[in-house]
Amino acid sequence: MNTSLALARAVADAVLYEGYLLYPYRASAQKNQARWQFGILGPPGAAEDSSGEEPSMSADCLLAPGARAGLEIHFRFLQLQARTAEKADDGGGFTPVDSLAAGGANWLSWDEAVEQEAAFGPFSVAQLRAGLVLPLEVPEGFDVEELKDYAGRRAGRLVRRRRALRGELRLSAAEDANGLLRLSVTAANTAGPLPAHTLPARPLPAGNRQDATAVSFIGAHVLLCVRDGDFVSLLDPPPWAQPAAGLCSQHRCWPVLAGPEGQTDVLLISPIILYDHPAVAPESSVALYDSTEIDEILTLRVLTLTDEEKAEARATDPRAAAVIDRCEAMSPEDLQQLHGTLRNPHAFAADPAEAWSTAGQDVPWWNPEAEASIRPDEDAVVINGVAVARGSRVRVHPKRRADAQDLFFGGQTGRVTSVHFDVDGGTHVGLVLEQDPAADLHEGYGRSFYYAPDELEPLEGKENPQ
Repeated sequence: MNTSLALARAVADAVLYEGYLLYPYRASAQKNQARWQFGILGPPGAAEDSSGEEPSMSADCLLAPGARAGLEIHFRFLQLQARTAEKADDGGGFTPVDSLAAGGANWLSWDEAVEQEAAFGPFSVAQLRAGLVLPLEVPEGFDVEELKDYAGRRAGRLVRRRRALRGELRLSAAEDANGLLRLSVTAANTAGPLPAHTLPARPLPAGNRQDATAVSFIGAHVLLCVRDGDFVSLLDPPPWAQPAAGLCSQHRCWPVLAGPEGQTDVLLISPIILYDHPAVAPESSVALYDSTEIDEILTLRVLTLTDEEKAEARATDPRAAAVIDRCEAMSPEDLQQLHGTLRNPHAFAADPAEAWSTAGQDVPWWNPEAEASIRPDEDAVVINGVAVARGSRVRVHPKRRADAQDLFFGGQTGRVTSVHFDVDGGTHVGLVLEQDPAADLHEGYGRSFYYAPDELEPLEGKENPQ
């Protein structure tokens, strides 16, 4: 397997299971009444009748192919699995129940999910230019797990049902004058009309949402892997690729470079917004199905659950039971590791003498006398030969590792409110957006958006710094 692809799967798995379990991991928890928030491709028509999500997601990405380029596509998702607990009757039959105790274990009727992946390719550039439609067929499933009591007698069973899924991947590519491919990828649910009533045999919420979810692709995302080629970042494209990047569009998903920093052969098309080369923090030793990296808080909260709540969580889902067990097994050292890690921002300084020293023999990182001379409301920074300070007008061009909110403000103009210099030698320019009707109010309360100098374009001849 491609090394970059293998490393990218750790993040892809976090995307896959985002929303699978919501703290506090119990079926009765209010948050768990509406699961599967991200990457849902519902059956056609479900969004219109409010029973489900839209049927497709699509994204454009940029690929610089070599002479022998080949593209692999990995479409990954969860298939809903309805688990029904059934109690054994005296007459030899079974009756569906909300919960069932058997052999020292408790089981609840609950919706699980089965991990699925469909791989295609490799495809040549010529095939991509011609366009491809790749059908997706996932068969239905029906499994029965017998449950016995302490004496070995039949106590009941767990019945797991999966509905068949049907969809397709559509790919096309257009080449520009520089030989750069704009690759368009669409994943779509093509399920037929829903029947009037389907399994599981439990009361269904209004709007037939249970049926719609049962034939949805859940946590859907795409991993693209190229041989003899390089994907180009859409978050921070090189100057020569910026015109092509400006033509790319996305719908319900977000393409980012994946795998190790510096590698460009894997792209993740994710239903949640990520940076290029996302990675799971090494401190995250337990999969908490949250992916917001607040592991310490969630772990401590799990440990504060009552015995009854923990028992219900274990009965809800095997993955929930594993979360409880792993949190309870954590040592004090494991918990301390979650408290946070200070990473040296100068670890890769060109001159080792400039690196910050934890031993304390170098110049202190903070100098009270130096701080006294800092005046954010009066300080200035030179950008493209222009002094920018409070009152200057600038245009915003977010890049680097800008978040979604920053990107939404791309191209807007702002008024500088302050210039800050941090102890690591960085410069941060605070501003309010001129298009914001509450800009004056935000400035009065000291609320600003912050950008690096190279993300700002001075608007010369408009206003001078005060």
